[in-house]
Amino acid sequence: LVLVPAGVPRKPGMTRDDLFKTNAGIAKGIVEACAKFCPEAVLGMIVNPVNSVVPAMAELYKKKGLDPMKIVGITTLDVVRANKFVGESTGKNPNYVNVPVVGGHAGTTI
Repeated sequence: LVLVPAGVPRKPGMTRDDLFKTNAGIAKGIVEACAKFCPEAVLGMIVNPVNSVVPAMAELYKKKGLDPMKIVGITTLDVVRANKFVGESTGKNPNYVNVPVVGGHAGTTI
């Protein structure tokens, strides 16, 4: 398992496309190194925008003949949001709610 916490935070005036270009470039170098030195590892990408960077890095792995399913995205933002939503809906303190989130990190799921 290789955890990849890479990239820069979104700055004022920066679009998601700008953020993607910057952070995908940073992630690409790391993913290429992993493809060369530890191609069997699962890569946990902690890079924003995760819903765009992960598929791009999976494509990079696929083009190298590697398993694109070894590239996964990690985010706690959606878990925190889900816990808050369920807590508000049920009248429970979100600190004591634990909603596992599996799936996309896109506008429709957020």
